[in-house]
Amino acid sequence: MVKIRLQREGKKKAPFYHIVVADSRRARDGRIIEQIGTYDPMTNPSTVIIDKELVEKWIKNGAKPTDTVKRLIAEAK
Repeated sequence: MVKIRLQREGKKKAPFYHIVVADSRRARDGRIIEQIGTYDPMTNPSTVIIDKELVEKWIKNGAKPTDTVKRLIAEAK
């Protein structure tokens, strides 16, 4: 199953996330299919950059976003 989820980057206590499309059986920071955005929770307010066309394409193709990514997509619109 393909999921749209967060991939953690950054240093200890300074997270930065890539919003990626990945196989749900892979590790969180493992191999991805495509990167479709970024999320930086350390800024005030949080910075969310998402390519909406790619999100729509992947959801049409059957990818399921995680709960957190659903919230970020709604926040970005």
